[in-house]
This record gives sequence, structure tokens and C-alpha cells, in this order.
Amino acid sequence: MPSSDTATVAVSIVVPVRNEADNIVPLITEIAAALDGRWNYEIIYVNDGSTDATAERLKAIMGERNNLRQLRHAVSTGQSAAVRSGVRAARGAIVATLDGDGQNNPAFLPKLISAIELGGELTGLAAGQRVGRKDTGFKKLQSRIANGIRSAILHDGTRDTGCGLKAFRREVFLALPYFDGLHRFLPALVRREGYEIVYVDVIDRPRHAGVSNYGFFDRLWIGIMDLGGVWWLIRRKKPTPDVTEVTSC
Repeated sequence: MPSSDTATVAVSIVVPVRNEADNIVPLITEIAAALDGRWNYEIIYVNDGSTDATAERLKAIMGERNNLRQLRHAVSTGQSAAVRSGVRAARGAIVATLDGDGQNNPAFLPKLISAIELGGELTGLAAGQRVGRKDTGFKKLQSRIANGIRSAILHDGTRDTGCGLKAFRREVFLALPYFDGLHRFLPALVRREGYEIVYVDVIDRPRHAGVSNYGFFDRLWIGIMDLGGVWWLIRRKKPTPDVTEVTSC
């Protein structure tokens, strides 16, 4: 949890992982290469109930990097829950996320973080939009269908919500209604709160090692069902009152 040195950390990088032991070292090395000397940052790995050597690999690197933290879920509770645990524990006012399999290139983190810094208080989210997808043709088809249905219903102006590369203000994320699958609907929900979104094209690449541990739209059908709930939340949103306190003076 956040400690007394909160003010010294400007940016928190949150990486949700489950059974990604072989991807730990390469990804942390790339994150450090992208951010060292640019921001005072921390890396928070959220170990979502891994049963491989993920915990041990992280513990070994923590002895070498004092800005690396590991949070552990006793059992896997999913990517949204892992991201939320990381954001709640974050010390930085700006949080950036990326997947732990290596498909998201950390070289794009500075552009996302800078977009939040330069965008001012009205910019709540900088979202990566993948080009050159490295998934199989079937996964691309699933993604195209899911994104098409989501866009038609929510009108969120986003062509790709599945990219793990994102940056946002911590306080904005924590103000959003939480549910399983939240991470797939961040643009629509951030817009719901009245914030602007910046989009950044990022280049997708193959994972470093291993296989996907978070299903991709078994998620398709779960995501479609979640659309109804998000649509309802947007429809029920009322303008935020302009509140002033009246004093006796």
C-alpha cells in the first residue's frame, strides 16, 4: 500500500500478470529503458494467482530494483481486478498500464504519460490503439466484431479498447464504477465522467513467451453482455452539481 514517500513517485506502471514467468525479466528491462531518467516511477506487478515461477522471478528482481513492487492475489480474479489492485496501491498521480506478455511495447509509455501531463486536468485517459496486430486471424475477427458492436452501442469514438497500453490519472480511474471487465470500457466510462481522451497509435508485437492466460472474449460474449450495463450507466449519468459551501461570514 502507499507509504510515506508517496510524493516522490510521479508515475506508477501497473502490470497485471498470471503465469508469465519467462516474460518478467525482458519486460522490466524494457520498461526501465523507456522510463529511466525521465520520471520518478515505480513498477507494480500484480501477480494474479500465478502457479508458475512468476512470484519467484519477481522477488529476485526486487532485490536489484528498489522501484519494483509485487502484489499477489491468492487466487486468480481476472485482469480488471488485477489492474484495480495495482491502481489502488499506486503512489503516482499518473498510472500507466500494459499487459505482461510482452505484446505491448514499453517504448510507447512515454508518449502516453506525456499526453496526460500535457493535456491538463480535462484529459483523463491516453489510450493506445494497436496497429499491425500480431494475433491470429480468428482473434482479429473476434476483436473486430466486439469493437464494432461496442462502438455502435456506446459511441465511444474508440476503435480498439483491448490494448493494454493506457495512461490515466489515478483519481479518475478510482472514481469509475467498478465491475469485472471494466478495463475494456475505460474510454466510454472516462467520457461519462466528463473527461477528454487522447489516442496514441502503438505497434503490436508477438508475446515474448508462453500462451495467453486471460481468455479473449469468451470475453466476446461476456463483453457483449457487459455492454448493456455500461450503456445503462451512461444513460443514467446526471450532470455533476456545481457545489459551493455557504458560510455565515
